[in-house]
Amino acid sequence: MIMKRLDDRELVSLYINGEEKAFEQLLLRHKERIYRFIYLKVKDRALADDLFQETFVKIINTLKLGSYNEEGKFLPWAMRIAHNLVIDHFRRSSKVRMISESSSLKEDFNIFSVLSCETKNVQEQIVYDELENQMVDLIEYLPQSQKDILKMRIFQDLSFKDIAEMEDISINTALGRMRYALMNLRKLIEKHQLVTEI
Repeated sequence: MIMKRLDDRELVSLYINGEEKAFEQLLLRHKERIYRFIYLKVKDRALADDLFQETFVKIINTLKLGSYNEEGKFLPWAMRIAHNLVIDHFRRSSKVRMISESSSLKEDFNIFSVLSCETKNVQEQIVYDELENQMVDLIEYLPQSQKDILKMRIFQDLSFKDIAEMEDISINTALGRMRYALMNLRKLIEKHQLVTEI
C-alpha cells in the first residue's frame, strides 16, 4: 500500500491501529505548513523548533489516547494545537493579558488580548475593562462561525491567512464572516447602548 495516495483520515486511522509509517506520512505532508505558522507567530527559530516538536508530541498523545475527533480535518486540528501552544508560550512569558470570560456562555473559554494598557490611568482602566467584558458577552450572541472568526482576529491577533488555514476555508470566506460579525456586533452594541469610546 502506497501511503502517499491515502488521505489524512485514512492515515490517522492506520496510525491509531498501530501503523507507525502512517504518521510519518502525515508529518511529511504537513510539517512545513505547521512549522511556518508557528515561526511567523514567534519569530524565533529555536523557539519555533521547540513548539513544533511539542505540537507533534501532543498530536501523537491525543491520537494514541483515542481522543481525536474524526469529524474534524487533520490539518486544521493540528494547526489549532500549534496555535494553542503558541498562546500558552506567550501567556507564560507574560506578553499577553488574559481576559477571563466568567460571565460568558462558554465557561471554559479564555480570550487572550494583546491590547496595551500602559497609557491608561486607574479610572480609565476600570472603564476599559468593563467595556471589554461587555463586548465579550455580546460576542457570545453571534453565530458560531462569526464568533470564532472575531475571536481569532481581534483577541488572538491572527491574520486572515492564518484563520483561513486553521478553519480550512478560503481567505474570502474568512473576510466575509468577519464583515458579517462586525455588522452584527454593531447592531448588538446599538441595541444594548454600549459606549465604545472612553
